[in-house]
Amino acid sequence: MDNYDPPQDPPEILHEDQALIVVNKPAGLLSVPGKGAHLADCLLARVAARFPTALLVHRLDRDTSGVMVFAATPHAQRHLGLQFEKRQTKKTYVTRVHGRIDAREGMIDLPLIVDWPNRPRQMVCHATGKQAITNYKVIRSDACESRVRLIPRTGRSHQLRVHMAALGHPILGDPFYSDNADEYPRMMLHAEELRLRHPEGGRGMRFHARTPF
Repeated sequence: MDNYDPPQDPPEILHEDQALIVVNKPAGLLSVPGKGAHLADCLLARVAARFPTALLVHRLDRDTSGVMVFAATPHAQRHLGLQFEKRQTKKTYVTRVHGRIDAREGMIDLPLIVDWPNRPRQMVCHATGKQAITNYKVIRSDACESRVRLIPRTGRSHQLRVHMAALGHPILGDPFYSDNADEYPRMMLHAEELRLRHPEGGRGMRFHARTPF
């Protein structure tokens, strides 16, 4: 990642209260710092500069945009962390992928494991991989590409990217799992919506960020 050049616009704040800070992460910006001073700029650092008590709850890949939540207190961090761990949150993504998907909807159930010689790449492995399940619904499709809504039921690293590539429809602009990354200005994957329970009181909340492609 020697050519790391993240966008410089300040992050869009979607919601803030005494327990939550919800942000629309831009594509190209790390969620947390990488190794080395040149990778220090990240969404966590930018949010903490404005909200000093902000704490990490989950991550999005560098090249994925969309809804990301931070906790404002240690109690909220624990509460939200358990929701993610127990799969009580609901995440919805929008993507553009290569080729026509004929089925209107479906489920991908393929176990994943890190591809150690090529990390951080992940790969399908039926022998030792961890369960990974993604539901998908096709929004529209033509001979060249399909726009798809993805609902992950598990939260494995690179899950959506590997699953779509394994289906034969890699995400457009994906630098790891497609061969067309140079043809697109970004990876076409966006975290459109996140549903969770508020750490103070438990009421259901829904956060949405408009898809930019």
